[in-house]
Amino acid sequence: MSDNVRPQHTGAELLLRSLEKEGIDTCFANPGTSEMHLVTAIGKSSVMRPILCLFEGVVTAAADGFWRMKRYPAATLLHLGPGYANGMANLHNAKKAVSGLVNIVGDHAEWHLEFDAPLTSDLEGHVKLHSDWFNKSTGPSNLGQLGTLSCLEAKSGWGKIASIIVPANHSWETGKELEQPSVSTSSLRPVDDSILNNTARSLRLNKKRALLLGNQGLSQKSVEYASAIAKATEADLLCETFFPRLYRGAGEVKINRIPYFAEVAIDFLASYDQILLVGAKEPVGFFAYPDIPSKLTPSSCSIIKVASKHEDVEQAVQDLYEDLSLKSRPRVDYSQGDRINSITLDEISVSQIISEFLPENSIISDEGITCSASLYAQTETAAPHDWLCLTGGSIGQGLPLGFGAAIACPDRKVITFQADGSAMYTIQTLWSMARENSDITVILLNNSSYAILNIELDRLKTGARNEKILSMLNIDNPMIDWVEISKGMGVEASRSTNVKEFRDQFFSAMKQKGPRLIEVIIERNILIK
Repeated sequence: MSDNVRPQHTGAELLLRSLEKEGIDTCFANPGTSEMHLVTAIGKSSVMRPILCLFEGVVTAAADGFWRMKRYPAATLLHLGPGYANGMANLHNAKKAVSGLVNIVGDHAEWHLEFDAPLTSDLEGHVKLHSDWFNKSTGPSNLGQLGTLSCLEAKSGWGKIASIIVPANHSWETGKELEQPSVSTSSLRPVDDSILNNTARSLRLNKKRALLLGNQGLSQKSVEYASAIAKATEADLLCETFFPRLYRGAGEVKINRIPYFAEVAIDFLASYDQILLVGAKEPVGFFAYPDIPSKLTPSSCSIIKVASKHEDVEQAVQDLYEDLSLKSRPRVDYSQGDRINSITLDEISVSQIISEFLPENSIISDEGITCSASLYAQTETAAPHDWLCLTGGSIGQGLPLGFGAAIACPDRKVITFQADGSAMYTIQTLWSMARENSDITVILLNNSSYAILNIELDRLKTGARNEKILSMLNIDNPMIDWVEISKGMGVEASRSTNVKEFRDQFFSAMKQKGPRLIEVIIERNILIK
């Protein structure tokens, strides 16, 4: 059929058709007036699943969680520059995770921009900040082409953020389905043979070394080969502090996580002569502190880059494995771990209970902040599960990241391990969890404080505390009633004030389907580790 006899469609319909042809069937949305024709096109589709979120930060983090589990992009629908800006914090986290997603960002009609209406902003400037690729449509027919291009970009490499700016008039104007342009999207670059040869030679030297794994270096395939290399060369296996995804637990290879606190991480890494970066970056401190170096490795330690962000990490590790003529894959033995004997409801007892009853093949979305290290340690021998981290450090990701993972994997139990302060950033997620009947259990850790900031106040040596200072760090006046908030959002909720209550409630939650929140009243007993 030639172009001049092809049927006419609105630009919104052409865009949607192109996304669906590329396999995108999920759209996390918070639309406004300029996106109503896109909303209508989705409403008429038999393929696209719309998921309404009540805040754009939920939209973008959910799309990130969807990608991490599905390894396929979802779309987002955002309203103008301010709507995109509301989603920026979790787009920052998604970019650090190297996640692929397609942002559809509505704009004013072209002729309306000159009037500087209240919601007019530098939309292109906003979108450039986090997008690996973006484009603005030139007309309704062009929207179909941009839909295809955005999908190809989002799926390229390890994953990319692709964004389309859609002037409102291009959504409602009619156009034709055009031939798609011939394009070549970027793929993962192979690691140069000379680098692998040099790496193999360095591994044959008698050195105290570690393989530091990150991103695709933590895929099950990469870990399988990396663990055999580590065993044969007497290397330790480490992972970055905040990684996008790791499959771990009983029977899986043990990988030690670099501690969060810089001074602890420096001691942790002090003995190494070599650190080989396998999909990871050189370890540096999260923040600057007086008298603490930014680089966490000793000056005598050699940093060897094996494979980086845009390279084929999995293939590089396999090639290195084969070059060293290795065969074995070590595994850890299952162990139930220590039974609970504490009467104190704290991060240790909570973590032990979660480890004991964690269902096999579940997913943990971790934003427990100061309590996370304990849960990570305790679940080392729990039933095998995926662990998702707060990759970019911008808090408010845990709830919607877990929600997106649940949408991607509806047959798997999701547990969000969530600090109280950061939960308030995207608490609207609870409503979407209820609406979609997602199989998520939220462990809401209530210590009525930004506990991490209380720690940082001491570490930065700011001086003596007073009530005015502490008023900016504690959130106990007024007390937040998480059970009532959760019920108000349509999510079943309960409160644990002792070990037995939490044990009973968590056990019950693991046996039921659907969304559930357990508020855990924990003592402020935080250690730097």
